[in-house]
Amino acid sequence: MSAVYVVSANGKCLMPTNRCGHVRHLLKDGKAKIISRHPFTIQLLYESEEHTQPLEIGVDSGYLHIGVSVKSERREFFSAQFDLLEDEKSRHDDCRKYRRTRRNRLRYRKCRFDKDTKPKGWIAPSLRHKAEAQVRIVENICKVAPVQKVTVEVGEFDPALLKAMQTGKDIPKGIEYQHGPLYFADSLRAAVFQRDEYTCQICGLSTIPEINKRNAKNPMKKPKKKDPIPNFLHEHHALFWKGRHADTLQELITVCNHCHTAANHQPGGELWGLEPDVPRLEAATFMNIVRWFLIGKLKEALRGIAVCHVYGAETSRKRKDAGLDKTHAIDAFCIGDYMPKKKAETEYYQKRRRNNRVLETFRDAQYIDSRDGSKKAGKKLGCNRTKRRESRNSAKNLRIFHGKKLSKGERRIRRKRYAIQAGDKIFAKGKVYASCHGCMSGGTKVLILNAKESPTGKAVTASVRKVVVLRHCGGWRKVG
Repeated sequence: MSAVYVVSANGKCLMPTNRCGHVRHLLKDGKAKIISRHPFTIQLLYESEEHTQPLEIGVDSGYLHIGVSVKSERREFFSAQFDLLEDEKSRHDDCRKYRRTRRNRLRYRKCRFDKDTKPKGWIAPSLRHKAEAQVRIVENICKVAPVQKVTVEVGEFDPALLKAMQTGKDIPKGIEYQHGPLYFADSLRAAVFQRDEYTCQICGLSTIPEINKRNAKNPMKKPKKKDPIPNFLHEHHALFWKGRHADTLQELITVCNHCHTAANHQPGGELWGLEPDVPRLEAATFMNIVRWFLIGKLKEALRGIAVCHVYGAETSRKRKDAGLDKTHAIDAFCIGDYMPKKKAETEYYQKRRRNNRVLETFRDAQYIDSRDGSKKAGKKLGCNRTKRRESRNSAKNLRIFHGKKLSKGERRIRRKRYAIQAGDKIFAKGKVYASCHGCMSGGTKVLILNAKESPTGKAVTASVRKVVVLRHCGGWRKVG
């Protein structure tokens, strides 16, 4: 059972309690009131003793998962794992895209790029958000609990060593740290082509005739297509369909001009869904960047509370000595001076974004395909070029099959923010719905269930005036 934090009538933080039944009676009898729900905190309305025991918080910081443990010498009061947003960077990328588009439509202004300098201690917004989210979690607990010490696990990682261990290569030593993956190549493009032997990784065609003859004799590398030799090759971002466009050797592959088409970039195409074996170093890079930023922010926010840091080796040793499993919440339990015998049940919370920042939507034009008479979007009948240097009237051009135009394309810009957002918990038509689909019809109606979710096969809507919002989708939501 989750702990309930208690504040005295004078505003002093008292010991948290797990006696939820007693708390319920205090609220019912008017002897206490709720002052916060995240975390759940009550304030007593009568005079009481203010004896407390020292509490400490163990924090297992991380890139996506955060472990938090609130404990005393005798027992653990709160154990939780907080999961951050996984698409935080893509959201910031969207904001930057719309901001640049908006500014490009303004009048000309003289460039000031050489005057703008990043301040000291600058951190990328996506990383700053994750670090500040951890600070807010600890700060909210310290406001309602008599915490005397906060211990955070930080780490310093060697990306070159981690990459070598994940890919099975030799561990770098000495001067080998200066010999990166591009040490023997003139450029990144040349390194990708040399690694793949100037051969398309989709169809097997190569720009070198000798390689095509050699691969034709090998059943494992025999080209899939009998097209002529491609004119040029592309270095393709294999994980573009996940929103990743990193210019690293592991994420780039060689693709010929026959395969590098707009159609193959769409779901169901040959380039969609590729999964190269790429070492994931986001968590290690995150900790290398924000570890001292996180400690500094905690010391700045928690005046009068000792803030310390430990490394993962010490936490791992304590966890193994105690015979505990490896989880983020248990790692937080092993961080600090106290390891009580009474352990709390672990709770799981997931971060939900508060607003949809995609203000503009686009509806494509609809045409009749002159080949078979079917109805298709303009995107399906495009020129299929991926770069401007390619001719729009090539053999891959499908615009020549445009038949009758059924509807024209249009842009829709959302200029108003509605009080009811997608994901809100609402009460409508005598029922409680855990997650709605947001407003529609200019904000006059709420889409409760779409046609697929409704048992009758028809969408379920309700008037905004007859809907009661029980919980907004933003913030932390308890799962499980």
